Amino acid sequence: MPRAVADSVTVIGLGPMGQAMTRSLRASGVEVTVWNRSSEKAHAMREFGAARADTVAQALDAGEVILLSLTDYAAMYEVLEPAVDRLPGKTIVNLSSDTPEETRAAAGWVRARGGRFLAGGVMADGESLGSADSYVFYSGEREVFDASAEVLRPLGRAEYLGADVGLAQLYYQAVLAIFLSGLLAFEQALAMIDRSGEPIERFLPYAQQSMGDMRALYAAVAAMATDTGGWRDIAHLRMMTAGAGHVVETTAAVGVDTGLARAVQNHWLRALSESERTGVPISTFELVRGHPQ
Repeated sequence: MPRAVADSVTVIGLGPMGQAMTRSLRASGVEVTVWNRSSEKAHAMREFGAARADTVAQALDAGEVILLSLTDYAAMYEVLEPAVDRLPGKTIVNLSSDTPEETRAAAGWVRARGGRFLAGGVMADGESLGSADSYVFYSGEREVFDASAEVLRPLGRAEYLGADVGLAQLYYQAVLAIFLSGLLAFEQALAMIDRSGEPIERFLPYAQQSMGDMRALYAAVAAMATDTGGWRDIAHLRMMTAGAGHVVETTAAVGVDTGLARAVQNHWLRALSESERTGVPISTFELVRGHPQ
């Protein structure tokens, strides 16, 4: 069983998130060594009391817990391959973004070379990292998580999901799907207002009010997805399909790109068309899920 780790961490990868991790860890009194492909970013972290490693081998030697904040998991192999002889006994905590399957493959690669592995998904931006609202999904062997939990605490609330190392990325990507789609939808709304000659500042409070607290709505939609396979009501589908069509028409009329709006409309149209063809209500959740409930 892995022993408890010392209050020393190495951060490899100093993009905005890697820099934020370094600052948060140092503010909590954790000793941090950093490495980055471009030495300028690593040098800048000395302002916060971080030590700079000149090579990956030195970075791995400096700490037992190694945090990776890279573009994707492919970068992990590129970075660690030249120093694989330093991996035995190290805990690699990969906080980069990728797919669950890539995560499982990476875990196998690290373990085959004598290291321990945790996957993580950081649910915060650089500015809010470590705040009361920030949290991090973790998955991997429980004993490895337990041994690392204290030193990882400055990054945010830990949400341990289980031994299947792919779970952290599954949950992270699912939340990101909500965020990315919602952000584009909001930008489309701003474009519609702006192209119509209305001030965005006037529209913003109404957009914020419409977003509100979505927890109750999310709970209701999740309950329908679990219990009945989604919202199965043809009248509802007709209403939503009509509304989606009006969004497309308004978007086109003011000269805004309709690609996103038409993609949304298409889901409602497909669900309505299939429901009317079979006489059995088909939910949009079923279409997205891709398999009958």
